[in-house]
This record gives sequence, C-alpha cells and structure tokens, in this order.
Amino acid sequence: MSDPAAQISAQLTARKSLTPSSTWLSTFLKTQRPTTPLPALTQTACFRLLASDITKSLNTTSSTCFPHDVHNASVQERRLPGSVAVQVLAIEDMSKSRWEQIEAIEALERGEGTKGREIVRVVATKDDESERASVPKGGGPHKILLQDAAGRRVYGIELKGLEGVGLGMSIGCKMVLRDALVARGVVLLEPGSTTVLGGKIEELHKAWKEGRKAELKAAIEANEHEARP
Repeated sequence: MSDPAAQISAQLTARKSLTPSSTWLSTFLKTQRPTTPLPALTQTACFRLLASDITKSLNTTSSTCFPHDVHNASVQERRLPGSVAVQVLAIEDMSKSRWEQIEAIEALERGEGTKGREIVRVVATKDDESERASVPKGGGPHKILLQDAAGRRVYGIELKGLEGVGLGMSIGCKMVLRDALVARGVVLLEPGSTTVLGGKIEELHKAWKEGRKAELKAAIEANEHEARP
C-alpha cells in the first residue's frame, strides 16, 4: 500500500507549493480516521496548513526559503529561484494617512468594506477563495512584512495591484513567491510572481489589529504634540 503521508505531501507541493514537514504531517494524520479518502485528507491538510504557523509546519530547505542574506541592501537586484511560501505578519497601505488606516481597520472590524463611495457588508467565510475575494480592492501600494518557514522576515512592496492583498487580508495569510525579484533587500510583489493562498492565524491577527491601531494613534498624538507651539 502506498504511503498516504508521501502522497499528501506530493500533492500539496505540486498544487500549492506547500511542503509540510514530516513531523507536522505525522501529527495531522493521527487526528484523522484511517478510512478517510486521500482527496479529503489532502484538502483538510491544506486547510490546516493555511491556518498554521509555517515556521512549525513546513519543510525548510534552501530552495523553499529566503536566502540567509535576503536583507542585504548592497545587492542591487536578484531573483529568488523556485517557489517560496511565506506568511503575512503585517500590512500597511502606503497611499493612506494614519487616520485613514485607522478608519479602514475599524470599518473592517464592523464587517464593512468599500466599493467606490458605497459602504458594503463583507461576509467572512472559511473558504480561502471566498476570503481572498472579500478583501476590499483599491488603495495601495501595500507594504507587507513577510516571513518564510525558516523564520526569516523581509518586507515586500506591491508594484502592481494583487488579488487578495489589502488592509482586509488576514494576518497569517499564506502567499507563494515564484521567481520573485528582490531589490536592495525588499521583495517586489507583482501578479506574475505572487499568489495569495489565503488562511489566517487567529491569535496573530487579533494582536496585529489591536497593536496596529495603537501604533497609528500614538504616532498621530506624537506629531500633534510636536506641532504645538
């Protein structure tokens, strides 16, 4: 009989560029019924990976992680070979003022997005495709703090609008960078090299929202204090 762990790993790598570690996959399979069909196991494993911390769930190899010197600003330009899976740790809309970013975060907390000048309700779902579609479009470019499976963190800048990228995206959301360009220690994010898979790490998302609002408000207050005669 074929090894289900190997089959699941091969399918997730081929379809999503997510290669689970043997330890994570072994633990996952112990929670599943032995009679569960392989397609259902693969789908459940994918859902769990998208909700996981990839520093604890994915394989770390030189071909699936950032180079150790990815932050080196003296390197004018280089391309990352292959596919690198990352998770989003923070996001900023560089086109919005601090107050506008606070208002956008609070609107999303109320379940509201924007469509032109109209406020619309955004319904969250468990399906990652629907989740990406629910992220309000507009604004940008966005600056995103990315983390690979080895724990290396680097900023990415959106050069062109990316489907699923916006202040409404979840912290812990997974993305795959394919042959992406890195310039002066910053990853350049473009549709041809960046795929948003979805997912969310609940505790990180909650902490980021609370911390981001506090950080923005503190910066506004500091500027107002400095402006006083």
